[in-house]
Amino acid sequence: MVTDEIPAVPLARVVIGAPASGQGKTTVATGLMAALSREPYGLDVAGFKVGPDYIDPGYHALATGRPGRNLDPWLQGEERIVPLLLHGAQHPTPARIAIIEGAMGLFDGKAETEGFASTAHVVELTSSPVILTVDISHASRTIAATVAGVAAFEEGVKVEGIILNKAGSPRHAEEVRRALRRLGIPVLGVLPRDEAIHVPSRHLGLVPAAERDEALEALDALARRITDTVDLARVVKIAMTAPRLSVRPWDPAAEVHPPRSPADQPDRVADDRAPTRPRIAVAGGRAFTFRYAETTELLEAAGCEPVEFDPLEDATLPPDTAGLYLGGGFPEVHAEGLSGNATMIASIRAAIADGTPTVGECAGLLYLCREVDGHPMVGAVDATAAMGPKLVLGYRDADGTHGHEFHRTTTTPADPAMPPNVHASYLHVHWAGAPQLAQEFCDAAHAYAAARPDLDHHGDAEVAEGLVDLAVNVRLPGPPDWMLAAITATLPGLGAYPDPTAARAAIAAFHGVAPEMVLPTAGGAEAFTLIARAVPGDRPVVVHPQFTEPEAALLAAGRTPRRHVLAPPFTLDVDALPDTDLLLVGNPTNPTSVLHDGEALRELARPGRIVVIDEAFMDAVPGEHETQIDAAMDDLLVVRSLTKTWGLAGLRAGYVVGDPRLIARLAAQQPPWSVSSPALAAMVAATADRATVESQLAVIRTGRNRDHLVGALAGLGWDVVTPAAGPFVLADTHDPSTRARLRDRGFALRRGDTFPGLGPTWVRVAVREPDVTDALVEAARV
Repeated sequence: MVTDEIPAVPLARVVIGAPASGQGKTTVATGLMAALSREPYGLDVAGFKVGPDYIDPGYHALATGRPGRNLDPWLQGEERIVPLLLHGAQHPTPARIAIIEGAMGLFDGKAETEGFASTAHVVELTSSPVILTVDISHASRTIAATVAGVAAFEEGVKVEGIILNKAGSPRHAEEVRRALRRLGIPVLGVLPRDEAIHVPSRHLGLVPAAERDEALEALDALARRITDTVDLARVVKIAMTAPRLSVRPWDPAAEVHPPRSPADQPDRVADDRAPTRPRIAVAGGRAFTFRYAETTELLEAAGCEPVEFDPLEDATLPPDTAGLYLGGGFPEVHAEGLSGNATMIASIRAAIADGTPTVGECAGLLYLCREVDGHPMVGAVDATAAMGPKLVLGYRDADGTHGHEFHRTTTTPADPAMPPNVHASYLHVHWAGAPQLAQEFCDAAHAYAAARPDLDHHGDAEVAEGLVDLAVNVRLPGPPDWMLAAITATLPGLGAYPDPTAARAAIAAFHGVAPEMVLPTAGGAEAFTLIARAVPGDRPVVVHPQFTEPEAALLAAGRTPRRHVLAPPFTLDVDALPDTDLLLVGNPTNPTSVLHDGEALRELARPGRIVVIDEAFMDAVPGEHETQIDAAMDDLLVVRSLTKTWGLAGLRAGYVVGDPRLIARLAAQQPPWSVSSPALAAMVAATADRATVESQLAVIRTGRNRDHLVGALAGLGWDVVTPAAGPFVLADTHDPSTRARLRDRGFALRRGDTFPGLGPTWVRVAVREPDVTDALVEAARV
């Protein structure tokens, strides 16, 4: 017989309450968790906190070795309290007992209600017994009257034990015990006055455990004191009187979900890329200690990968960040350190400018402002923030979303402007109580990741047996015979290590520069890797659309560049460039085939700003009239490749020409003997007179064939970017299925949507002989 009956789940549990705030609930609750977790008990203890507080659960986590969690009927909804309790008790492993620390006085809850969201409210919802913690430092017999009133105030609240805190002496403690005997409620222990076991305070309450270097040592002392002074066996016995709970545990996978189908992402074009788990950068460290455990679990259930980073210590955001979560904490305390981490601020600015979905709660809001107490911050939120004398504290209802505020800062203006991909406010929200917010954020991260270009995708991935290759821009299937002879002549000497001296001298002579301005490399890819590792710059900018390897190399080196994306017709306005100290640009640019004003690029190079120009296709330009290789190249680097013109993709041959100071930095990063003897021989051969003549003839043929290609594609109704200067053209087909359809008909075109700034309707087409172009056009018309 099939039944939907929910089995009753046993869970030993107890609530640590108090008549008022400041009675020692955190000390006692955390101490019980630590003591019961250690020998001789060695129990798996789950720690919980009533209310929205973040700091106490941090101590609970330190004591138990598992996430501290909250139970708050306002933030989470009454119906979720027991499911969240059971979930927390079962994850990451089943716990034997749950210790629930109360908030404020036992019956104090949301203002102007009958104790809604109070500790007593949670006691009744979870059917838990109560152990009352009472600070007796300022009274003796009157403590019994206080306890009697608390114990009798609400019928559904059962006080089963008392722990006395801050006893002045054994005599003082005994006086209180004697007065309590008439109540019939056992005293389970007495803690003497001892500041070493109490938690220090800060302007928002307690100091987070993550900010107390001595926290573990203090916790060990607290565990010993609790073990020595509290009857732990009776505490466990009281917890075991709690009845079973017949409720299904909360399940994040039942609240949120990853994209289920392409229909969940209507703007995404189906392709052959594997699905990914978007990476969510989650702020942590000493400045950002406030985050509910369920936030991470919801991110994971929605198909994302949360990765913690420290805005104080880390240099940049984690690679491939597709979403940014900046929770609560104390950025005002760490403002100087946060402001001083310029590379992290630049990384976050670049990510937000690129459209990364971003959430900032309270501390996150402050960090995103222009400044906090005069310290410059990210600046995505158009406001300044400063500490004030007034504590803003309380529950809030924001258009049906329940949250809470807890801060002493204010922003000017109070309702600042921010980009559409940023949501930042003082409101703290528990996403378990508002899972739609988690879903919306994760959906945005999935969409961002899906739309983000695959920087590691290159034209060779498009090529397959039986396809006409229009995706790769290599002019020849292999080097000409005379170059091949020079390459093969090195084979008998492969037992010797390669020596780049001759190649460096030949390249220098060819370009009319000093040899110390030249560095042979294993293709352009190695050059960009060396540049990313060696060339200084805290604010790198990559002009897009362009060859993706420069940005990929920067990211691999832990540097997050800002993208400056050009719109059609993709011409560069140097006056519109963002502030940068390291600019990377292609000329002529791959994939647009646009040739920029070289002199304007050169003028951008100056002290404090290094310019890197990718001239891999400059040898396709008649006379190379926009090249910036010159005898004087201060703060300038030019990357060249021999791959395309001479059919050397499998050999890896390229070089960098530029400022000798920068060339020396690149050489210091280059592994020994990274360029092979055959590749060095090819470089020498490529600078010979015969090579110059043949390359000039190739330029003429390429120009003629390119004109034919441009006209033919325009005849299909495609928008071709002109004037084109490279051995390829870029075109908007206006149909995202065009590339796949032509692939089915035997033609491989380079997809455009992996270049930042281009979408799925764009393709790059290599220049070939007219008969190949005509065959392509015929296939496109079918």
